[in-house]
Amino acid sequence: MEVSLLRAGWPAPAGVQALTTLRGPAGFSAPPFDSFNLGEGCGDSPGTVAENRLALSRQAELPSAPRWLRQVHGTNVVRLHRRDAASTAEADAAVTSERDVVLAVLTADCLPVVLAARDG
Repeated sequence: MEVSLLRAGWPAPAGVQALTTLRGPAGFSAPPFDSFNLGEGCGDSPGTVAENRLALSRQAELPSAPRWLRQVHGTNVVRLHRRDAASTAEADAAVTSERDVVLAVLTADCLPVVLAARDG
């Protein structure tokens, strides 16, 4: 299955990558969520969202499962580590200083911001 991905074409440090997903054509969600819905809080089937998230991990060849946030419009930032359980933190931003920790944010009417140290 094709996954709808756009990889960032920026001069990021070695080991730092960013990508954006698109609504389709890939994915398992039925209308009105079609087709590549990754958000759990919008009324789509939780099982279908889980399938879409697994497809993202596989097709993007991610080094680990993404760490999803229960996003709020606030100022809370969580620091995530490899050793942390894959639970969903309530925050509007996440940071890590460890390799192979995949951070994920969902966007609708807000733009994502990705910052990286020069040494990756």
